[in-house]
Amino acid sequence: MKKCSDFVLKMDESVTLAAANRAKELKTQGKDIIDLTLGQPDFPTPKKIGNAAIAAIENGKASFYTQAGGLPELKAAVQGYWQRFYGYEIDKQEILITTGAKFALYTYFMATLDPDDEVIIPAPYWVSYVDQVKMAGGKPIIVKAQQENHFKVTVEQLEAAKTNKTKILLLNSPSNPTGMVYSKEELKHIGEWAVANDLLILADDIYHQLVYNGAKFTAISSLSDEIRERTMVINGASKTYAMTGWRIGVAVGDSEIISAMTKIASQTTSNPTAVAQYAAIEAFSGADEDFKKMHAAFEERLNVIYPKLAEISGFEVVKPNGAFYLFPKVLEAMKIKGYNDVTEFTTAILEEAGVALVTGAGFGAKENVRLSYSTDLETLEEAVKRIKEWMDA
Repeated sequence: MKKCSDFVLKMDESVTLAAANRAKELKTQGKDIIDLTLGQPDFPTPKKIGNAAIAAIENGKASFYTQAGGLPELKAAVQGYWQRFYGYEIDKQEILITTGAKFALYTYFMATLDPDDEVIIPAPYWVSYVDQVKMAGGKPIIVKAQQENHFKVTVEQLEAAKTNKTKILLLNSPSNPTGMVYSKEELKHIGEWAVANDLLILADDIYHQLVYNGAKFTAISSLSDEIRERTMVINGASKTYAMTGWRIGVAVGDSEIISAMTKIASQTTSNPTAVAQYAAIEAFSGADEDFKKMHAAFEERLNVIYPKLAEISGFEVVKPNGAFYLFPKVLEAMKIKGYNDVTEFTTAILEEAGVALVTGAGFGAKENVRLSYSTDLETLEEAVKRIKEWMDA
């Protein structure tokens, strides 16, 4: 008897988690591995956030189910946060709190897609977008952004990809894995195109505060009422407040879609973990000073590591201005070392140089690798040194 569905048998494991697991496996075998796979801050969650969670446990608030869509107090904190960082007001009926931003994305696709509805996804893309669209019965349409254009798609490319089945345009800025940030003008052009073509917009803004060297984040949802009405914003506490393990995501958008997403959450997770929600109230209400310290460290790491990585033979790197990733094209490096497959090349770097990166294949970019600079500078410098020595050997 076949135990698993055809769909799940065809599904790939997240390449990010697979790379991280392989790095951990080698470490347990006693090998010296530098792990640059996961996109999570290396800082502990700020104490004031942790203390809010402890207080919720001690006063008994964290012991019970909450509303499926999230605590009203947390929604109120998100409302204040939105006013500060997005510049417009939102109603509580336009907010859903989820068990991580990844689940917010999943509930959105489940709530909006009918069989064969198409979702335009610019590549390189975050690893879970494609499979989540497929899980919801939709069809991912990949539009490749060129490295020469700083990994940004153009309206002309989007127009060429659109069909009468296209329903959603997905945008991730700042981007995982490239770190690129769309300008206000670029987003306005894209947003107006989506409005003219009656498309929904899914804006993954999880890295919205992680921009560097004078770059500015623009929320596409803030550009006009017409654009905002069709945009669902996905955000969360993980990246900004070093809360990846707490699993708190946020979706903000059309109340009808939010209601449908909440219904899905009620039948799956019931509610996000109560203690994590109380911690998130503190995060969204006033942990900005803690974030500034982390932000300064990320910016320094980028500015120090980028030129060193660019010096490695065969590595072609565009300097990003957001998130905490570098995404070099390694086609020439692969040729130098005798590899035709980027995943095999990445595996060789892991096993021979002792540095764990993530293959670009899972991001829709078979000529690139991703490394996260969300670890300390000394470790990053040692990792780049190892890769350079391996390439020069």
